Amino acid sequence: MEEPINKRLFEKNVKDESGLKDSSNDWEVSESSIKSSICLLRGKIYDALDNRTLATYSYKEALKLDVYCFEAFDLLTSHHMLTAQEEKELLESLPLSKLCIEEQELLRFLFENKLKKYNKPSETVIPESVDGLQENLDVVVSLAERHYYNCDFKMCYKLTSVVTEKDPFHANCLPVHIGTLVELNKANELFYLSHKLVDLYPSNPVSWFAVGCYYLMVGHKNEHARRYLSKATTLEKTYGPAWIAYGHSFAVESEHDQAMAAYFTAAQLMKGWKTAEKWFLDALEKIKAIGNEVTVDKWEPLLNNLGHVCRKLKKYDEALDYHRQALVLIPQNASTYSAIGYIHSLMGNFENAVDYFHTALGLRRDDTFSVTMLGHCIEMYIGDSEAYIGEIIIIDCRRTGLRHSETSSKTPDSRPSLEETFEIEMNESDMMLETSMSDHST
Repeated sequence: MEEPINKRLFEKNVKDESGLKDSSNDWEVSESSIKSSICLLRGKIYDALDNRTLATYSYKEALKLDVYCFEAFDLLTSHHMLTAQEEKELLESLPLSKLCIEEQELLRFLFENKLKKYNKPSETVIPESVDGLQENLDVVVSLAERHYYNCDFKMCYKLTSVVTEKDPFHANCLPVHIGTLVELNKANELFYLSHKLVDLYPSNPVSWFAVGCYYLMVGHKNEHARRYLSKATTLEKTYGPAWIAYGHSFAVESEHDQAMAAYFTAAQLMKGWKTAEKWFLDALEKIKAIGNEVTVDKWEPLLNNLGHVCRKLKKYDEALDYHRQALVLIPQNASTYSAIGYIHSLMGNFENAVDYFHTALGLRRDDTFSVTMLGHCIEMYIGDSEAYIGEIIIIDCRRTGLRHSETSSKTPDSRPSLEETFEIEMNESDMMLETSMSDHST
């Protein structure tokens, strides 16, 4: 006799449930994975509280407990919590060979793909086991970033364009693509992209970063640029690219104090910045390695900034050498002439200083710094009257026991040092933070 259909269905359900119970063992979460998730959550909490030190520690612990916790590694790299060297050390410390023998090559490749990309670009080596990732968009973006950081913007644009054709709003690609559009002065393309981003993703900081970069690039719209870049940093206060662009908006207006404040914030958020001299020298070595692929508008600001740094360190001969190299690249730059004249004045070569300040004023008549320094140098060169050294310098002289009458004495020993005399407290005297972006916007 045939069994009732309801009985057969009941027995079938019982069998299915027992089968599910048996297979549930395969989905049990290990204790280390649970601890890793807790560390990851703790890191996010610290990150939200702006405690980046403890957040970094928590993310690293999460990764060491579970090497498959890619989110922790992604947060460490995308939020720039580690220097390039620290990233490499962390990757080497992960027990990939012990915990994931089969996927070791894949995981190492994916992790290395997220590291800082400051070295010269080379052919991407993909393990045979994952050969299909050759055209993966994340891999292409990684190579594009390497070209961007090495100032090969044309190749970077070529790669990012391929990515945006397939995925117009690829999250990792957008900041690099926007930066490349700025460097290549593609204003129309950036205008169109920024409008699409604002329409589709108004709560994403990259949208307002794109708008701010557009206004910064077109020139004489720095106030508008700051407004939108400020909105990007409000949405995500750890968004480093927006802080750098914010600094540029002040630098092109010679607002050096505010520019330095923005750059300092970016430096705090994006680890790996060294002292000024080492940083510029490192950039110089990278540009030399690339060779003819780098345009003049990248070489000239770098050489001038190296000159300014060497001057601050009182390496006057080196400073003159860098400024002269910059002058060969762009001969009609008034600020380079005034920088050379300033160094000559600090060295006591007043005749040469006067010549260079005259040349600077011939190129730019409204150069306040050159006008002021020219007057000082002529007075010091003639020696008929004491050069005006500024109220702040006189106060400093009195504090150190030097009277005003002593500064006017003709004997070399009683005069204040030339460095003390000419380090006048004015914005133009620093002449720092020259950017390639300023060439397009002023």
